[in-house]
Amino acid sequence: MSIHSLKRSQCNLAWDNSIPPVIQIQSGEQVTFDCLDASNGQLTPESTAPSIGTLDLSLCDQVNGPVYVKGANVGDTLQVDVLSIENADWGWTALIPGFGLLADEYPEPALKIWKLNHEEGFAWFKEAKGMKVPLRPFAGEMGVAPGKKGSYSTIPPYPTGGNIDTRHVTVGSTLYLPIEVDGALFSIGDGHAAQGDGGEVAERTAIETPMKVTVRLTARKDKPYTKTPHFSTFVAASDEEYYCTTGVDSDIREATRSAVRSMIEFLTTDYGLEKAEAYMLCSVAGDLRMHEVVDMPNYVIGMMMPKSVLGVKV
Repeated sequence: MSIHSLKRSQCNLAWDNSIPPVIQIQSGEQVTFDCLDASNGQLTPESTAPSIGTLDLSLCDQVNGPVYVKGANVGDTLQVDVLSIENADWGWTALIPGFGLLADEYPEPALKIWKLNHEEGFAWFKEAKGMKVPLRPFAGEMGVAPGKKGSYSTIPPYPTGGNIDTRHVTVGSTLYLPIEVDGALFSIGDGHAAQGDGGEVAERTAIETPMKVTVRLTARKDKPYTKTPHFSTFVAASDEEYYCTTGVDSDIREATRSAVRSMIEFLTTDYGLEKAEAYMLCSVAGDLRMHEVVDMPNYVIGMMMPKSVLGVKV
């Protein structure tokens, strides 16, 4: 079976069905993508917080592709089997002014450069406090071209995929995408070494990192009900203990903001973190959950932090 590859330079900054494919493959073949981080190479291990102010955001969140899959027709489903992911040995997390769930409360830029220990599977958040984050690499951006004409930003997710930022779609998982143009025109990018469940809730960045990812792309004729991204994944049993804060409000977004805000207060009070540090930790390690959504008018949203991440209290 042929194994194809795409270089870092073979990328685009939009979802657009008029972009010509980089390569054409047979259904069922594998493709390896060599992707820069979400800053498109603008940030490096030597970058500092002032570097955030010089970021050209119009160059960020690029996706490598597109790949034309022969036999993939409108109305079919593209099956994306994630076969392998290799991250770089470093990554970054940032507070970018104007982005994130609490952007109005964190207007100043901040940057953390991580050293990724792939051998032991973690990255130190604060070594002196024993705080470390387990590595769970995945690609935040996976999608196919929309059927509608025009150029669409890579920042949000769409029914055809895109910036779905779902940490469960990792090695061994399978993503299913609805095909709206012949050939599917699949692209991928936005390598993450770790992220909380909830999609970079704090500052719109996880542990961002360059990645090499290999997927198998297969056209499926038997899944006509796929109208939005579906996926299958394996969730291992865990004895992990969590500390959870909640937000209660008639507006789901405000309930979510409240839950995250409460977790930040817990982390700053009990573990001595600065507020910006706590905000970053929520993004890379905290899990958002919809705990209660049936008893109107209010919703209960939880932010769950694994205690194994927290280390020693002050």
